[in-house]
Amino acid sequence: MKTNFEQRITQLAQNQERLITTPNQKIEEGNGIFNRYKNPVLTSAHIPYNWRYDLNPLTNPFLIERFGINAVLNSGAIKWKGKYILMARVEGNDRKSFFAIAESSNGIDNFRFWDYPVVMPETDEPDTNVYDIRLVEHEDGWIYGLFCTERRDKSAPEGDQSAAIAQCGIARTKNLIDWERLADLKTKSPQQRNVVLHPEFVNGKYAFYTRPQDSFIEAGKGGGIGFGLSASIENAVVDKETVIDKKVYHTVYEAKNGQGPAPIKTDKGWLHLAHGVRNTAAGLRYVLYMFMTDLNDLTKVIHKPGGYFLAPDNEERVGDVSNVAFCNGWIAEDDGSVYIYYASSDTRMHVATSTIQQLVDYVTMNPEDGLRSASSVQTIVDIIDKNKGFFQAPITVDLKGESTHL
Repeated sequence: MKTNFEQRITQLAQNQERLITTPNQKIEEGNGIFNRYKNPVLTSAHIPYNWRYDLNPLTNPFLIERFGINAVLNSGAIKWKGKYILMARVEGNDRKSFFAIAESSNGIDNFRFWDYPVVMPETDEPDTNVYDIRLVEHEDGWIYGLFCTERRDKSAPEGDQSAAIAQCGIARTKNLIDWERLADLKTKSPQQRNVVLHPEFVNGKYAFYTRPQDSFIEAGKGGGIGFGLSASIENAVVDKETVIDKKVYHTVYEAKNGQGPAPIKTDKGWLHLAHGVRNTAAGLRYVLYMFMTDLNDLTKVIHKPGGYFLAPDNEERVGDVSNVAFCNGWIAEDDGSVYIYYASSDTRMHVATSTIQQLVDYVTMNPEDGLRSASSVQTIVDIIDKNKGFFQAPITVDLKGESTHL
């Protein structure tokens, strides 16, 4: 007869298997740009139970969770050997983040973590925390992971244990298991976050999208998505950062903005997905927005629709850090399908699906931000006027069981 200990382990395994194998359902009421899905693709409950529990009844007779997992978020993404790969930021109850890889055959459900978390080598100055990796298959033949490495600010007084310095860590691999740690990116900015490697050489050099900022939290005068070149990747140095997409007053990116995943190349230009931050009475609000840069001049923004592309919706707005949507991974298929992996409220991972054709249409055809209320009104007036003469569906309203045609 099974002991209660064994029964509890069986229940843990069954509950996790049920969670993983639940089919995800597309939410059909989309906006013509993308479709969300009903269930998150990764949560803390997806972490294998044998990572969290000591399964030996002699050393853990109460089957106590020995290593708690707080959240699974901000995943890099890549299609590799026919599988959809998410390299997730996993945050333990101890607040330390690390990387772990989950894979799926269809990209929308059945994500399973590999047997072990990623063992990321350290530099001579060990990281206190690592997170938010971007995966890029570069034309030099390596898969690179660029991530935020955080260390305590040594210049801060002893009483301030929250002061930190963020920089860009760089590692590379050929199999997503064995990682070679390279030197951290060097720039003239005091802090760096959201650094992304461009997938192609630019003038024979490695190209980086950066986010220079003055302090760990505040972007300060350095706000904006930057761009710079380095002759080396093993010891990457960007001497000059050109801000290609700056912060703008009273927009969804007025407080901070940063590159999401590496851009996707299309025949019209490079598609960029970024996050924008604005302040509200309830705190910072993170949304996603898009723009396109020229195929040959990566510093030239040629299209940028106004407003946000995706914002946290319904239960996505609730979590560890509420009202946040963040993306650092998407996958473009050969058939034009695009899988967009985004985190909600620093707690869980979701997927939205679209196509290159839809995204290019959105970025190139949707109106830009006129930066004034009057401009917004004029945009709507123009749309209304253009719709005259085109079919508009009659509205039927059921009033107390009676149908009324308007």
